[in-house]
Amino acid sequence: MTTDAPPSYAHGTDPTPLLGDTIGENLDRAVAAFADREVLVDLVSGRRWTYAQFDADVNRLARGLLLRGVLKGDRVGIWAGNCPEWLFVQYATARIGAVMVNVNPAYRAHELTYVLRRSGVSVLIAATGHRTADYRALVRECEGDCPQLRTTAFIGERSWEELLLAPDPDLDERLRLRAGELSCDDPVNIQYTSGTTGFPKGATLSHHNILNNGYWVGRTIGYDERDRICVPVPFYHCFGMVMGNLAATSHGACVVIPAPSFDPVATLQAVERERCTALYGVPTMFVAQLNLADFALYDLSSLRTGIMAGSPCPVEVMHRVVTEMHMAEVAICYGMTETSPVSTQTRRDDDLERRTGTVGRVLPHTEVKIVDPASGVTLPRGEPGELCTRGYGVMLGYWGDPERTAEVIDRGRWMHTGDLAVMRPDGYVQIVGRIKDMIIRGGENVYPREIEEFLHGHPKIADVQVVGIPDERYGEEVLACVILRDPADPLTLEEVRAYCRERLAHYKVPSRLRLLDAFPLTASGKARKVELRERFAE
Repeated sequence: MTTDAPPSYAHGTDPTPLLGDTIGENLDRAVAAFADREVLVDLVSGRRWTYAQFDADVNRLARGLLLRGVLKGDRVGIWAGNCPEWLFVQYATARIGAVMVNVNPAYRAHELTYVLRRSGVSVLIAATGHRTADYRALVRECEGDCPQLRTTAFIGERSWEELLLAPDPDLDERLRLRAGELSCDDPVNIQYTSGTTGFPKGATLSHHNILNNGYWVGRTIGYDERDRICVPVPFYHCFGMVMGNLAATSHGACVVIPAPSFDPVATLQAVERERCTALYGVPTMFVAQLNLADFALYDLSSLRTGIMAGSPCPVEVMHRVVTEMHMAEVAICYGMTETSPVSTQTRRDDDLERRTGTVGRVLPHTEVKIVDPASGVTLPRGEPGELCTRGYGVMLGYWGDPERTAEVIDRGRWMHTGDLAVMRPDGYVQIVGRIKDMIIRGGENVYPREIEEFLHGHPKIADVQVVGIPDERYGEEVLACVILRDPADPLTLEEVRAYCRERLAHYKVPSRLRLLDAFPLTASGKARKVELRERFAE
């Protein structure tokens, strides 16, 4: 089919080149420029670090890892909620050329064993526990199945303190020599995907991948040394460690940790007390904060920006974030772990429609295109298809798994995201769903995101997830899973259908309704649609 519309392809250009540093070299530059400025604040313990103090603690851990025999390319695991020590591990492993393996804090013994064995972790640094989990007991349960694991250190205990070494001429010379052996293209991080289908895959990322992505996300949002970024999203995911930590240190900004895991009250207290200028979160986190009974009592006037990402951002929620949280320059980012993560981002001067109706346009030094999922042909702008991205952010591959790497990265080095998207005439991208989440009802393609956006405007609905469930007649039917604003004010299926009928095509109108107290969530705060589908399939 011929069309006059331009192709759904965009390439981000910028006169500023990509960074060629390793993460250690980039931190050195920040320390030289901002030695006395704060880089890290932990609200739980009350501890604070300037760039100079942070660099000294990172180097203490780097010496300890060298003395324990950690070589370039060796894997070092970090298993903890958000805490200062997490950042020490992130930057110390980068300094010595080790590959940091992020371990999901929610993992149990069999998941921990899988990740440690699969990645070959030889040193594991862990908290003593997280929420109700006893990490010491879980590690003991795994050790017999992980013969390559030779050292485990628990944060706050003697095993951790023994890893922190004071300046030493011999070790400092070894640190200097090791830095000279490193390339920005070396692997520096392995992040295991959530594994909602099959076993988790270890996305392997280089210094060049994640340092540049953190830098460009921060540059696009306008960061400098005056910014203070409240990071309630998990460090074990790219959102925290790249868009948070690396975006901060590559611009001389400060990271504020409100709590080990997301807590809406602690987050708002952190913004108020530390006069944060930026706040991060997935939509469910912002919803939780906005719905606090005393939300209006917090002084959030220091905020100017932040990032909402991780899952589609409902328009109504975004409006409230801009108007009630003072985040007039808030950005929506889109990406995935395998692309370091961000490929598209809204801009500071975008109008409200672009910052609520799209996930922005392509970042500098990155390419995106929308293709027909079946043929791979680039589609005209305005037509839905699979979003693909190419550039510096695309991962090196899945650790030890070339076959699964080849399933998602084609011969042209395009990463196939599995997301359905539309590129508008202005180059801005709209995500319309996941290929696997798309509902096919009686031969019609139904995109859950569209229905969710619409239902967010219903006065009784606080949050909603739409999934497809099996149906003998139509193949699939549309189920709306709803969290009410007021549980005492019930909502019926007929009310939902009446609300939808005049604005949505008949095949998009939900035929099923379930009222829930909460959605099943991944550890990063995303709703687990696969679990909702399975739960209500009958």
